[in-house]
Amino acid sequence: MLVEEITSLEFEEAKKQVKTVIFPVGSVEAHGPHLPLATDLYTIYEVCKKVAEKKKVLIAPPIYYGLCRSTSTLPGTISITGEVLKKLMINLFYQFYLCGFKNFMVLSGHAGGTHNAYLVDAAESFISLVPYCNFFVADIFQLLRPCLKNMDISEEDSHAGEWETSLMLYLKPDLVKDGGFEDYPKFPKFRVVFEKEKYWSTGIWGDPRKASVEKGKKMVEWLVEFLISEIEKMEKEFEEKCL
Repeated sequence: MLVEEITSLEFEEAKKQVKTVIFPVGSVEAHGPHLPLATDLYTIYEVCKKVAEKKKVLIAPPIYYGLCRSTSTLPGTISITGEVLKKLMINLFYQFYLCGFKNFMVLSGHAGGTHNAYLVDAAESFISLVPYCNFFVADIFQLLRPCLKNMDISEEDSHAGEWETSLMLYLKPDLVKDGGFEDYPKFPKFRVVFEKEKYWSTGIWGDPRKASVEKGKKMVEWLVEFLISEIEKMEKEFEEKCL
């Protein structure tokens, strides 16, 4: 159930039936010459929709913007600060909490480490004040690691490469363009640099030429099954707390 598409009366009725709210978070970020800037949002949001087809959950309106550090100087990347992201998430948790929801799943299509640390910190900050809530916070790359390993996709492939391009070919094929090529960032270890494009000018981290619709379909099916399993665990845990 997509919050943005239902009426206030339908929302009120959903409160009686639905136990979990999913927050899809993405980014507006350079993804090479072949993928759109909102790739991180599109992949996770479409997966969330497929979860909602099989499980009664609320999908909160998506958050397009995220913290983009490594690609911050590349054309098209529009980043927000971690503090802004954290405050926004805490505010949203509180608003849904006031509506009666206490099971929250934060799913990020953007796998930036700093970005996701702020999402975890937002959940930690909220749960320290409102302890009787359940949180699940993860990014799509973390979630997919076991699946990627089984598919023999390189551990070095992490951004606009084989797996992410495969997801887009399956979920949003009309937005995938030609021109992808193999590339990897060359940041000096442990350094924080200003001219990031000097070390990573493409936004590609992997080889998108290996992508396929079939691989994307397999990943999406795996994600949906895994996420539904985690939602059911979280809801069962919450029910046991209430006994």
